[in-house]
Amino acid sequence: MKTRMLILGSGPAGLSAAIYGARAGLKPIVVQGIQPGGQLTTTTDVENYPGFRDVIQGPWLMQEMEAQAVHVGTRMIYDHIVEAQLDSAPFRLIGDGGQVYEGDTLVIATGAQARWLGLPSEDALKGKGVSACATCDGFFYRGKKVAVIGGGNTAVEEALYLTNHSDDVTLIHRRDRLRAERILQERLHANPKIKVLWNKRVEQFVDGGGNAGLVAIDLVDTVTGEPSTLAVDGGFVAIGHHPATELFRGKLELDDEGYVVVETGSTRTAIPGVFACGDVQDKIYRQAVTAAGTGCMAALDAERYLQELDFEERVEEAEAA
Repeated sequence: MKTRMLILGSGPAGLSAAIYGARAGLKPIVVQGIQPGGQLTTTTDVENYPGFRDVIQGPWLMQEMEAQAVHVGTRMIYDHIVEAQLDSAPFRLIGDGGQVYEGDTLVIATGAQARWLGLPSEDALKGKGVSACATCDGFFYRGKKVAVIGGGNTAVEEALYLTNHSDDVTLIHRRDRLRAERILQERLHANPKIKVLWNKRVEQFVDGGGNAGLVAIDLVDTVTGEPSTLAVDGGFVAIGHHPATELFRGKLELDDEGYVVVETGSTRTAIPGVFACGDVQDKIYRQAVTAAGTGCMAALDAERYLQELDFEERVEEAEAA
């Protein structure tokens, strides 16, 4: 399958790139991967996406984005890519069944996944009191008691953000010192709304039953082994994110955390014709609306790249004639 714009990933970034690419006549192909729709398909209430005054559902929003992309001319493919060939254009993606996809440009929108603790109770209460994004869900806990689990920059930033909504924020860390930058630690300790529980490991998230959702977190002291319970309304796991870039290791420039490196102010990667958008290159904002914005940027960058390429080819043909 060949196209002028090949897109890997079908979250807000990939589908926004597809919409703009299709409207530019590039007939994009979107390879959806193992999680069509991205992280929003696992999100229930969405209250911060522009254009909707009432709370909407994440899966519904992604269905609408996909329908819009298809309506303007995008071809959606369900496949799991196992190999990427970026040595030269056309760029090639190979599915696990052997299908080959070729694109004159490639837009990488594979996203990033939040790291979780891996507890069964955590999985059962996702969206019912347990979250991995304070910026996304903190608003729902106005005036309530919340806890953040972690000790790095992400955890401290989430705790500080939550003080905009709650006067009772607890940071739970399994060690006796934080890994966050010094200035963030100073802000944390100076904030009277935040207290820190040191040397505590989360044993389980407690379900109140019925529609209650999360009501408490069971903890174990990592030094003494003593159990304890913290009553909370919301628990935010903030132990980092993992960008989905395994396909591109050794083939594309990645930073120390595995995120795709792009030129400042654009979505261009180190390889001409290859672009990256959304959470796969954004470790700061990680919002659906910012992902969609960079998806638009990627499509516009790709369109300009193709226009320049076509112009150079016409010049070469004219000179040869």
